[in-house]
Amino acid sequence: MNVSPNPPAEDQASGDAAHGYDAPDLRIFVFALFFIFGGITSLNDIIIPKLKELFTLDHATAMLVQTAFFLAYALFSIPAAAIVRRFGYMRTASIGLVTMTAGCLLFIPASSNAVFGLFLLALFVLGAGITIVQVVANPLISLLGKPQTAAGRLTFAQAFNSLGTTLFPLAGSALILGGLANVSAATLTGAALDAYRVESSRAIVHAYLGLAVALLVIAAVVWTRRNRLNEEQDHQGGMFHAFTLLSRPRFAMGAACIFLYVGAEVAVGSLIVNYLMQPGVLGLTDKAAGDHVPFYWGGALVGRFIGAYVLTRVSPGKVLATVATGAIALILISANTTGAVSGWSLLAIGLVNSIMFPTIFSLASEGLGKRAAEGSGVIATAIVGGAIIPPLTGLLADSSGSLHFALVLPALCYALILGYGLYARRPMAG
Repeated sequence: MNVSPNPPAEDQASGDAAHGYDAPDLRIFVFALFFIFGGITSLNDIIIPKLKELFTLDHATAMLVQTAFFLAYALFSIPAAAIVRRFGYMRTASIGLVTMTAGCLLFIPASSNAVFGLFLLALFVLGAGITIVQVVANPLISLLGKPQTAAGRLTFAQAFNSLGTTLFPLAGSALILGGLANVSAATLTGAALDAYRVESSRAIVHAYLGLAVALLVIAAVVWTRRNRLNEEQDHQGGMFHAFTLLSRPRFAMGAACIFLYVGAEVAVGSLIVNYLMQPGVLGLTDKAAGDHVPFYWGGALVGRFIGAYVLTRVSPGKVLATVATGAIALILISANTTGAVSGWSLLAIGLVNSIMFPTIFSLASEGLGKRAAEGSGVIATAIVGGAIIPPLTGLLADSSGSLHFALVLPALCYALILGYGLYARRPMAG
């Protein structure tokens, strides 16, 4: 931020107010955004096994749910950053929430027709809205406090993201996987199969209709706060000017690690239900396996509250390298064991995932200043890793016939993140 090294006390107080240092209500608002988009994203892990069963899909095709959802990050992140530059953070947040509402409402025609492609379209629009909201939320929480504590603050905000990813699957599992639990699409044909698909699709749409109502209310509240924050934006260059930030090695490598991290996190989360259903692991039903998904995201919740404290005392780069090592170790244990050890070591990856995204984001964004929104747009584009790595993991599972072997791809992603943590373990000079 553009303040002199030793500003007068009056000017410093004014600057702090302008940037929201004294605005706890804005911090609560950002925490709520993290809770919402985290929770909705985690519902994909519940929908995947349901759609896989309904439409008799293989692993790779079922993972198109994540491709449709996360493709939105590639297409809308930079436009979202441009919208922030033009209209500011709060107005852009409202736009994102309304777009999310539209995505939720598209589940109605998807359910009525019980067509897999329409579900993908609804998820794509929903992903577009979440992209816009995330481009707003990440730099905004960094601005609402001292730059020196940005990593810890963002990690604390991400804990609310994890709270959403822990609670939403519990409700989603009951609503989406719990209904018609004793019926299998594999045993039905013709009209009976069509009727089952429509009925099961309704269970999905009811969950998203409730979300649509809640999102509209929140969008209205955010709109009333649209003039609450005074902002400094860099208006130089066009929409794609943001990509000039990739000339900075630390930023470019950080963006690449976001691609790898999100891809690995989503790939592991997407496999959980089918992985735990295997006779050689826990041998659970789809409903019981779905009830275990919150343990994965709950680990991230616990880890982020712990990480918010640790990051105030230990170099973020060192912490990142440590947890990446932990993720690799857990994958190796899960892939080379059976039974409870295999299942619970996979779920425990959520704990070491916890601080990766906020820490990578903070390390990459050091020193961006007024270009923070642009940087967030580029980094959010890298979240498209969630659209690419999970289907590749699914292809590995299909070609090898082993979900255990497919974990080699997430392990490789974590290995590269480990390298970035070691590279960025020292603060940027100047």
